[in-house]
This record gives sequence, structure tokens and C-alpha cells, in this order.
Amino acid sequence: MTSRVLVCRCEDVTLDEVEEALAGGATDLESLKRYTGFGTGWCQGKQCVVACARLLEARTGAAPPAPITPRPPLHPVPLGLLAGLPDPEEAP
Repeated sequence: MTSRVLVCRCEDVTLDEVEEALAGGATDLESLKRYTGFGTGWCQGKQCVVACARLLEARTGAAPPAPITPRPPLHPVPLGLLAGLPDPEEAP
């Protein structure tokens, strides 16, 4: 059943993959992220970092010291563009 339990919905990371990474030597959130790719999708870890931190704590017995480093978009995107509003700089 664990092969179908999703820990990170954005990147389709399963509980099996997290367990495999932990068994392979991942000892903190950053290395777990590098092994599995969790936290690199649309939500940037907002949905899955807590679940992965809890799994890591259950396996190691210690709380993770720091969250992962979020990566903002390379170029900022105006919210109006995402909402489909006309660009005020482009006058008709």
C-alpha cells in the first residue's frame, strides 16, 4: 500500500521513495529533497515539507534543524498576468 501513498503531490513522490532515501543515507531535509525531489514542485514544499520532516523525525529520533531553502521564480510574474488581466503598460 505504501507504493501508492503520496508524500509530495506536486512531484509524485511516494512514501516508498522517501523510505528508500532514508535507508540510503538521507539524514536531513535537504538531502532527502535531493534524493526524492520533494518540495521542488508548484507549492515549493508548502504541502509536503511537514510530512517529510515528520517521517525524518520518526526515523532518526531528532527534529530536523532547518527547513529546506525555497527557490523563487527566476523572473517575478505580475499577479495581474496570472489572473488574465490586461497589462496596464500596453495601452490599446
